[in-house]
Amino acid sequence: MKKAIIGSALAVGLLFSGAGQSSANVTQPIDLRNMDLETALMAVQQQRVQLLDNQLKAQLEAAQQGNAQQIDMLRLQSMANKRNEAFDVMTNFIKKMQDSRSSIIGNIR
Repeated sequence: MKKAIIGSALAVGLLFSGAGQSSANVTQPIDLRNMDLETALMAVQQQRVQLLDNQLKAQLEAAQQGNAQQIDMLRLQSMANKRNEAFDVMTNFIKKMQDSRSSIIGNIR
């Protein structure tokens, strides 16, 4: 039950993380029902990175099409920072899971 609640919350958070963006950046919802918690978190983070990557590319294209105003560059920098933060969260999550596995295996020995 707890896993389902967390998975639902992650899915809702993912769906609203792209709110206000064009429909080109909307991805398919993730079916979290048959995933364990680790896989679900990984899938949500990967999709978040992908969404931010798409937004970053679109913003870069807009800036290159003559919209080189200062505000566009600030948005581009902000989106790049968000993308890097999302990627860092994902890699930190992977490292923590690996450390947990190593600790468990060490305790078994």
